[in-house]
Amino acid sequence: QVQLVESGGGLVQAGGSLRLSCAATGRTFWKYDMAWFRQAPEKEREFVATIKWQGDIYYKDSVKGRFTISRDNAKNTVYLQMNSLIPEDTAVYYCASPTREGGSTWLQKPNEYDYWGQGTQVTVSS
Repeated sequence: QVQLVESGGGLVQAGGSLRLSCAATGRTFWKYDMAWFRQAPEKEREFVATIKWQGDIYYKDSVKGRFTISRDNAKNTVYLQMNSLIPEDTAVYYCASPTREGGSTWLQKPNEYDYWGQGTQVTVSS
């Protein structure tokens, strides 16, 4: 059974930094794309960043240059380093992974992902 467990959220002032972690269990981690999404109150869940199984990376435009996604296959963990945080980054952040292995397509829609963590709250105060 695949499980994703996020950690690292919290309250931070604008301009500050946080690092989110997502630990995966239940299958061979390196074979699968991993992604981060976020959902603010009364808004739809939105794509933030993805790192493919072979290491290629893609970001939402508004986080480019501020957020960095990475993965440690030895630890079965994906990270999201968030710098220069702004109040608009406030949301519950989720990590996600698809059922299928590998692939060359960028997956950016929530319905393209099958496994989700429980979410971790990030609050940025102004």
